[in-house]
Amino acid sequence: MVLFYNLSIRMYVLLVRIAAFFNPKAKQWVDGRQNWRTRLKEAVEGEKNIVWFHSASLGEFEQGRPVIESFKKQHPDCKILLTFFSPSGYEVRKNYDGADFIFYLPADFAGNAKLFMDIVQPQMAFFIKYEFWHHYLKELKRRNVPTYLFSAIFRPNQLFFKSYGAFYKKMLSAFTHLFVQNQESVDLLKGIGFTNVTLNGDTRFDRVYTIATGSKSLPKLESFARGREVLIAGSTWPKDEENIIRYLNTSKNSYKYIIAAHEVDEDHINRITFKIEKLWVRYTKATKEEIAAAEVLVIDCIGVLSSLYRYGSVSYIGGGFGRGIHNTLEAATFGLPVIFGPNYHKFQEATDLLEIGAAKSYQSYEDLKSLLDLYCQDSKEKLSAGEKSKNYVDKMRGASNKILSKINS
Repeated sequence: MVLFYNLSIRMYVLLVRIAAFFNPKAKQWVDGRQNWRTRLKEAVEGEKNIVWFHSASLGEFEQGRPVIESFKKQHPDCKILLTFFSPSGYEVRKNYDGADFIFYLPADFAGNAKLFMDIVQPQMAFFIKYEFWHHYLKELKRRNVPTYLFSAIFRPNQLFFKSYGAFYKKMLSAFTHLFVQNQESVDLLKGIGFTNVTLNGDTRFDRVYTIATGSKSLPKLESFARGREVLIAGSTWPKDEENIIRYLNTSKNSYKYIIAAHEVDEDHINRITFKIEKLWVRYTKATKEEIAAAEVLVIDCIGVLSSLYRYGSVSYIGGGFGRGIHNTLEAATFGLPVIFGPNYHKFQEATDLLEIGAAKSYQSYEDLKSLLDLYCQDSKEKLSAGEKSKNYVDKMRGASNKILSKINS
């Protein structure tokens, strides 16, 4: 099994290197790992108290950020090393001031893992939500480094729980403790012999609360939203945009619309705006007066979505017709009803929001139209769903402190 694993990692790296000739993200993945040994050694040389946090991408980083920042506050003598697997995390947060060192994680080869540990000599290691790298975990265990996984969710169809999953199950034995989001994960892990498990919730609740309380005012949005219902479609993909644009082009309701796509490259923005039949403007290219007069505002930059929700009445979260929905909690913490597509089942918070009536999932355009019409025409229904959203986030906060309290004890 180790041989198969090694071959699969080598094949993945080879394919990324080939893709790098024509794919910008693949090129970033490759370029970011060039000369990593020299650069890492120069960065951490002389440091003796390094704590390592690893995140797959940007979403997982935001999930782990409250723990990183609380840990740093409680242990100011420690240096934080933050690694990313994906360019979408590293390139956005490579200047994050909450970490002392930020790098791409070298590919999971045995030699890389050993050399990485020799250079860093971590005192502790934290993995956020998932990312199970055999050689890194094996090396951490061999060196008796306390290693933690937090905000994790496990599902019955994962390889850990299959009769042929011994190789993957062994990876879990490297963790000193596993902090999970739901009771199903606790039961699954205990079913294969792991008792070092705590039901702790999701640290994202702490993060979105911090975002909400510290969200920046966007003066351009003040006049756009004044006196009107605002539908905010966040982290959208083409299928989401197709449905939202069909609705806004034909609906007689009083919504104004904000579309903040997951990808904001020029081609994607142009494909969105080409289909819009109402008066639209782009966020970075319009004056405050032009935005106030528009019916549709297209966000053509990154970094503002979490602050947009404060101006909304109803939220639509994209990704539900692809690999899975994006962050619902950023909208929920501002007290907005949440709507998303059918692919939400991997996300505990989405299931919870549906169960309490704070969110709605839809399959067809007709379903979406009915939901948006309902929230625009029935303010009592909209306000009730929004209140349930906010109360849910408030209730679920505190996971970060629980993790650190257990580790410190």
